[in-house]
Amino acid sequence: MITIKLRAARAILAVASALFLLSSCTQEQQNKISRDIQNWTGTNGVLEVYAGDKVVRRFLKIDKLSTAMGTEDNKPRPYRYGYGVLDENLNFVADPGEKKVYFEISDFGSNYLFFESPR
Repeated sequence: MITIKLRAARAILAVASALFLLSSCTQEQQNKISRDIQNWTGTNGVLEVYAGDKVVRRFLKIDKLSTAMGTEDNKPRPYRYGYGVLDENLNFVADPGEKKVYFEISDFGSNYLFFESPR
């Protein structure tokens, strides 16, 4: 019984310490920590690509979008890439036959929206 109470007290202390440290960070540092956690745990993201006001491509079950980096200069490239299920019929469901694919989207003139899946 004492070991259970001791474990609970340690857990509460750890959570309180983490909250205290997080509250002392700037908003930018908190956002970076949040992104790092999402990179580690992944997200159930959706990427929609638009032509004007119409969705023309949708990718489901995306863990993350990555910014391409140069191999020699290590500078960010003007596109993002990732892996997701191509939702061919745009019904928000990864139907049988719809496969996970690699994709790239340009930062130049691309209209896209990335968000966490509502389902």
